[in-house]
Amino acid sequence: MSIFKRVSNILRSQKQETNTAPAGNPLEEAQVGDIVNVDLEEYVISGKVIYFDRGFAPHRYAYYLQSGKNIQCLIVEKGRTYDCFICSFIEGSLDDPNDVPSRLELDGETTFELENYRNDTTRVEGNTDFRSGDEITFWRYFGPDNRFFFLQWQDGKFVALEGERTLGSQIKFLKS
Repeated sequence: MSIFKRVSNILRSQKQETNTAPAGNPLEEAQVGDIVNVDLEEYVISGKVIYFDRGFAPHRYAYYLQSGKNIQCLIVEKGRTYDCFICSFIEGSLDDPNDVPSRLELDGETTFELENYRNDTTRVEGNTDFRSGDEITFWRYFGPDNRFFFLQWQDGKFVALEGERTLGSQIKFLKS
């Protein structure tokens, strides 16, 4: 084998290695400051909450999205596929996490049924409603017309969100 063939084989093998770098998943790896386009509206990620069980990989992400004074939340739940929800924050109050009902009636006209709840640990980046490293209780309710209601509790503070499912293919991320 000639020296030129050896050199060309070495160069070819190095070129192939650089092309095989795995592409990251933007639904999990977006960072504070990145731009997100959801349903043709652009937002800047101002905060990120990562939910996980200790010793396991994260299974839920909440991105705080800001467009001017408007703040929305994009919840991404990881399973066999990604479930994505675009949500608005809802004002209201509860005093005790033990008083959370299995059926919620919103504005006297919409009823949400409890789908599941769980306790997770959080890791936080940017501006969010929660602290990093603490436990959080997360309730997920489903309602009519593909609407969902999320309730979160951490150390005496409740955060309520109402939203609808959106396709992951309609969400575009741009790195800052």
